[in-house]
Amino acid sequence: MGWIPCSGSSNTKKKLKKRLEKMEVQNSLVDPIKTTPGKLKRNSSMNSKDSTKNGNPDHIAAQTFSFRELATATRNFRAECLLGEGGFGRVYKGRLENINQIVAIKQLDRNGLQGNREFLVEVLMLSLLHHPNLVNLIGYCADGDQRLLVYEFMSLGSLEDHLHDISPGKKQLDWNTRMKIAAGAARGLEYLHDKANPPVIYRDLKCSNILLGEGYHPKLSDFGLAKLGPVGENTHVSTRVMGTYGYCAPEYAMTGQLTLKSDVYSFGVVLLEMITGRKAIDNSRSAGEQNLVAWARPLFKDRRKFSQMADPMLQGQYPSRGLYQALAVAAMCVQEQANMRPVIADVVTALSYLASQKYDPNTQTVQSSRLAPGTPPRTKRG
Repeated sequence: MGWIPCSGSSNTKKKLKKRLEKMEVQNSLVDPIKTTPGKLKRNSSMNSKDSTKNGNPDHIAAQTFSFRELATATRNFRAECLLGEGGFGRVYKGRLENINQIVAIKQLDRNGLQGNREFLVEVLMLSLLHHPNLVNLIGYCADGDQRLLVYEFMSLGSLEDHLHDISPGKKQLDWNTRMKIAAGAARGLEYLHDKANPPVIYRDLKCSNILLGEGYHPKLSDFGLAKLGPVGENTHVSTRVMGTYGYCAPEYAMTGQLTLKSDVYSFGVVLLEMITGRKAIDNSRSAGEQNLVAWARPLFKDRRKFSQMADPMLQGQYPSRGLYQALAVAAMCVQEQANMRPVIADVVTALSYLASQKYDPNTQTVQSSRLAPGTPPRTKRG
């Protein structure tokens, strides 16, 4: 549930955590957004290079919108503007006339699974965390009992749209694009784990929450379930189990103990989906194949079966060595013991390497395939 940029003392972290706990209690009783129009105030206890010299921090440039503005932008939330629907509510495509920008507008379903607390968390987090692989929040609406979030429009939809819900005529994701998306999503997660201070546990990593922009550039979205990670000598944070079945790490699902490695497990499931084309949970399959991780674990032990795990939609157009390496990364991420999983920075290193090795289906070769993962290519001397 954190949203803190990269600097901050331990005293700052304690103050911030108390403030967050207080907000969780108050949030069900009061309007969660009480700020000046167009701005969100930064916590005065936070250290930031943007703070003014007299100690008063500046404001966060998250715009506020009236409900009427957003109704106009979506033509009164017409069905043809509907992009999709999730736990938060419906998402519409709209145009903000005053700035002539296409946006995505997410409207809270007052009877839905998520509520005011998740709305507040998302506004605060995305107002203060910024990275090329995190979706950009433009603003919000908190008119009366209306709760809406306004994001940049991601023209290619979600990763799920391209892996599992493929519409007729839509281009299949090739191997190079899959590795590019995987590496970018991992970098977004690395920012939350390693650059934010206190670290942020995303807690809801899945294909439908990875949005794609032009050139299949991935961005993590939907931060309503995010939590501040453990700080100091703490090894985990305890919380009620939330997330999506099939993506939750086993130790979190059983004990409610949440760590950064819980996110790594979820990422491993997503990576497996990208490699195999299978869903995390697919009840249409036979009993032994409904759970993706349970199906994959015995196959990880026999390298001769790796080719059986490749998505049939790839039609054999992938590098054998790249497939083995990608499956090895996924296997490490979904290990049952959390301490056996890699940190996300190591995952980024491995996937960035794989994404850099462009597969050419015409020549059936991988460029620089002699190099080991993580080995930088040598530059030629003049």
